[in-house]
Amino acid sequence: MNTRKIKILGTGKYLPKKVVYSSEIDHKLGLPEGWTQKKSGVSHRHYVETESTSEMGANAAREAVRDAGLKLEDIDCIVSASGTSEQPIPCTAALIKIKLEMGNSNIPCFDINSTCLSFVTALDLISFLVHQRKYNKVLIISSEIASPGLNWKQKESCILFGDGAAAVVVGRSEDHEQSEITSSLTETYVEGASYTEIRGGGTRLPATMFNGTNLEEYLFNMNGRAIFKLSSKVINRFMDRLFESTPFSRQDIHMVIPHQASGLALRIMRQKLGYTDEKFMNIISTHGNVIAASIPMALHESIKQNKIQRGDKLLLLGTSAGLSLGGMALVY
Repeated sequence: MNTRKIKILGTGKYLPKKVVYSSEIDHKLGLPEGWTQKKSGVSHRHYVETESTSEMGANAAREAVRDAGLKLEDIDCIVSASGTSEQPIPCTAALIKIKLEMGNSNIPCFDINSTCLSFVTALDLISFLVHQRKYNKVLIISSEIASPGLNWKQKESCILFGDGAAAVVVGRSEDHEQSEITSSLTETYVEGASYTEIRGGGTRLPATMFNGTNLEEYLFNMNGRAIFKLSSKVINRFMDRLFESTPFSRQDIHMVIPHQASGLALRIMRQKLGYTDEKFMNIISTHGNVIAASIPMALHESIKQNKIQRGDKLLLLGTSAGLSLGGMALVY
C-alpha cells in the first residue's frame, strides 16, 4: 500500500532566543569576515542557552496543536522524531509529554531516530497507523540541540548547524479530501556510513571511556564532500524509484521541502533535480541545519508564507547518516 489518507492538520516551530551570526563564528574561528556565510549559506542560526530539548519540543507542539484547531486532550500519541536526544532514557517523547503537562493521560510516547531523516521516517511509519485508524491525532515533534556536540576544529561542519524544534499534528483525511501520502522511499548506502558519525557515547565508546584527551570521539564528525559525491551519484535513480508508483510526475510538484543541509547542498540538489528556486523551499540562511527539524521547519514556513495551499503536491526529500536518502510525495 502506497497511498495513505493522511492530512497535516497543523504545524508549529520554536527557535531559541540566542541568535548567533556568522560574523561571530568568523571571529571565534579566526576566519576572514564573510567566510562562514559564504561557505555555509547561513546568515544566522539559534543556539540554546537555558532551553532543553523537551522544552523546545513542547513549545513547538503547543503551537502545532493550536494551529490544528485542537486541544492537547485530542492527541492520542506523541512521537519524538529527532537525531539528538535529551538523555539516553527515557525516550524524549516522554520528557516532552511532561513539559506539556499531560501526566494524567496514558497515551503512548516513543522516539524514532534516523538522524536527519527522523521526521520523514516518523511521518511515513505513523501514516500507516493513522490510515488504519490505530491512532486518530498524532503529534510528531523534531527537537534538536546540535550546538554542544560541534567539533570547532572541523570548521566546514561546525558552521552549519543551529538549534530548534518543529512539530506537526497528523490525522486521517476524509474520503472527500485530497490530502494523502502517495509514495515514500528510503534507501541506505552503507559505503557512506563513516561519512557522518559521533563515535562516542554508545556501547563501543561509552561515557565511562571518556578521559579528557579523546573528546573528538564524542563530537560530531562529517565528510561533507563525500556525502555530496555519493548522494549526487544516486539521487536521480532514487527519484525514479520514488515516483514509480506516484500518480503524478516529478514535474507536477508544487514545492520541494528539502533537508536544510547547507547552502551548497541545497543548490546542488536543486540543480541536479531540475527545480526552480521558487519550487525549492530554502530557509538555511536564517535557521542553519537543524538536523531532523529542518524539514518540518521548512514545511511550516512554506505554509505560513502561503507558498503552498491545500491540494498542492509536495516532495519531502533529504539525506541522513547511514548514508540514507529519504523521500515522500504527498498532497497537502
